[in-house]
Amino acid sequence: MKPMSCSSGISSALLVLLLCCLCSSVARSQKTGDSCGSGSSLAAVSRLIPFDTSNLTCLDAWPSQGFIVRRVQYGKSGQDTWSFVLSAPDAGGYVSVGFSSDGAMVGSSAVVGWTTGGGVGVAKQYRLGGTSPGSCPPDQGSLALVPGTTLLAAQSSRLYLAFQFTAARPAPYLICAVGPSGAQLSNNYLVRHRSYGSASVDYATGVASSAGGGASFDAKKWHGAMAGLGWGVLMPVGVALARYFKRHDPFWFYAHISVQGVGFVLGTAGVVVGFKLNDDVPGADSHQALGIAVLVFGCLQVLAFLARPGKGSKVRRYWNWYHHYVGRAAVACAVANVFVGLSVAHEAAAAGAFYGVFLAVWVLASVVLEVRLWRSAA
Repeated sequence: MKPMSCSSGISSALLVLLLCCLCSSVARSQKTGDSCGSGSSLAAVSRLIPFDTSNLTCLDAWPSQGFIVRRVQYGKSGQDTWSFVLSAPDAGGYVSVGFSSDGAMVGSSAVVGWTTGGGVGVAKQYRLGGTSPGSCPPDQGSLALVPGTTLLAAQSSRLYLAFQFTAARPAPYLICAVGPSGAQLSNNYLVRHRSYGSASVDYATGVASSAGGGASFDAKKWHGAMAGLGWGVLMPVGVALARYFKRHDPFWFYAHISVQGVGFVLGTAGVVVGFKLNDDVPGADSHQALGIAVLVFGCLQVLAFLARPGKGSKVRRYWNWYHHYVGRAAVACAVANVFVGLSVAHEAAAAGAFYGVFLAVWVLASVVLEVRLWRSAA
């Protein structure tokens, strides 16, 4: 028998390590997950909930985010008591479940829960009067909550938001939301959600069907991806191509207009999607103003390209100045707006860090190429 080679031994060890990590991940997901087919997760926190949870009916309120809502109705009078327990993954932000008559979040009432830095659970009712923190004050809403029954408990990387209220029948739409990770609630005023989804619920059968919400979340992602890639990435790359690769003629010209053309189309599409979001959040006005400025600069560059004079024209020098400085202004505004947009959207710090790394590489490459350009001209 041939002895096992060193490379084969390393490959086998890596395969075993990979399988162990996979098994550990599966075991961890089974431990921290929750589903309507299993009551073990809720059983672990049922002793903390101040009402009976043994007869709750389960429904998948927001499957893509793992939101499970369990509810039960007590009494047969005009004002029944409704018990709800929301089970959701702990993503570092608040979780909420609201009740709406038309599927819209604004105008609905919601129960929101989160954990403090010390691990203490907090649960409050909110009247969602708008999309800014000032329009969502705590301890207001139309739900007749039963005193002493509203709480948030944490168990195995999941949050359990429990509450009871009296009503003839809850509003027909459930609206679930998750808040931005690590967001601070000043005086408990609610900041804008990171994502949300709504579902129409038949309380007689316990059947829930998606009623939207994800589209708004997807639109934000598309806006950020298209505008960030078009204005914030391709535009600086196109500027560098025109500045440092002119000795490779005509490659630099076609590469420049191709990259800038794709960037302009993507960026414009991102701006159009952004207008449809109509966000009323702190910083949105500055983000929109910078976005419009970048779009105007981009349109001016397109017009300049279409009206550029010949190389032998007397005005070509002035056209070059205009084209260069408008392009640089567009890049400066685009880069600033990427960071403003990430802040407005409460995106994770990793997104800003990733874009910061791109900028650092771009600046470093530009400095090296600029030095080479000066030396070749000397």
